[in-house]
Amino acid sequence: MKKSALWAMVMFLIVVTVLVGCGSNDSNDQASIAPSKDATASEATDSGDNQEKKKLTLWFYFEGKERFDKIKVLTDGYTKLNPNIEIEPVYIPFADFKKRLSVGLAAEDLPDLVIIDNPDHAAYAAMGLFADITAKIQDWPDKDQFFEGPWKSASYDGKQYGIPLGSNNLALFYNEKMLADAGVNPPQTWEELKVAAKKLSQNGVTGIGISAPANEEGTFQFLPWLLSSGATFDNLGGPEGAKAYGILADLVKDGSMSKEVINWTQSDVMKQFAAGKLAMMINGPWQLPELSTTVPDLKFGLSFVPKDKEYASVLGGENLGVVNGKNVDEAVSFIKYVASPEVIKPFAEGFGYFPSRKDVAADPYWTDNAQLKVFAENMKYAQPRGPHPKWPEISNAISEGLAKALTGQSTPEDAAKGAQEKIDATLGK
Repeated sequence: MKKSALWAMVMFLIVVTVLVGCGSNDSNDQASIAPSKDATASEATDSGDNQEKKKLTLWFYFEGKERFDKIKVLTDGYTKLNPNIEIEPVYIPFADFKKRLSVGLAAEDLPDLVIIDNPDHAAYAAMGLFADITAKIQDWPDKDQFFEGPWKSASYDGKQYGIPLGSNNLALFYNEKMLADAGVNPPQTWEELKVAAKKLSQNGVTGIGISAPANEEGTFQFLPWLLSSGATFDNLGGPEGAKAYGILADLVKDGSMSKEVINWTQSDVMKQFAAGKLAMMINGPWQLPELSTTVPDLKFGLSFVPKDKEYASVLGGENLGVVNGKNVDEAVSFIKYVASPEVIKPFAEGFGYFPSRKDVAADPYWTDNAQLKVFAENMKYAQPRGPHPKWPEISNAISEGLAKALTGQSTPEDAAKGAQEKIDATLGK
């Protein structure tokens, strides 16, 4: 990449702040996470005492001592098996994270490993931040255990630049009593949703709520509808994209969804649902702990996001990226260690993640819990945002189109066409 182009992309990423459209919780804290006795020392190190000790750095943006300690359990566990390699976890505030990466790339002052929001992975891979590890994991059997969506989020242009760390997705929450009183079942299709949401909108209650601001959070919540229609993030200007914008615009138009959703965060939506002002909402598993704390007597169920052509959800969560530098082999060894079932399972439980591995996700911890089971099953429908190096601009076009459709500034057809025009301009079409 030419130096001028690199600096242009660096400056863009410094200016753009993207709101995280996902979350995780600490509801199932683990005192420690340790590998099984079968875990072996990394192939990247020797067992000899004379080998010089290497020190690697891992950047992450999770706040709080509890989350820092969980990351440190991973790094300490790896060093216990590989005494000649120390990995130092370093907290970088999320507001500064991408700026630090972009500036570090230009100044060649970077860590060896990065925990990164999954839609940002491709952008930094295109900039040269991450190492192409495709050949290094070619014979790694564990790679075939990952769900397709999470695995794709750590790839770009057919090459792999890291692995998924943990995932989440979106589903439909519904108030069981409200649905029973209205005589409706949890809607499975868009047509069923229209009928159910209208019946449920009475006595100060609105049928359904989503988060739809003109930013990444709005895009995150809109993508299940877009993907279910048969459209894609870069091809939404036709009737499928218009239908996706239209289903949500129609819900606002007939009073089944508040026009205020364009100002609501996902936390705002959860609070409306907890207060009994929403009969249904689209949200993620990170809201479960607060619901159980603030409204412990609320009886609610979960289901897939209602579908048009097929069920769809969107992938949230983080990836482990291997930075292009002098310690790539050791970094690859570390991510393989973290991904091993005996390490990633307790980590995912304690962090509020859903495993990105199919074999781990099949564990009874997720499959036998009525609430977690829906999100676990939903992983097979969860698709990544992008991946694309210009995802921030693409996301802005999608969410701006949604806001215009919901406020009536544009028809759904015009909103879809307008978003497509902006995306085409971004992609140079």
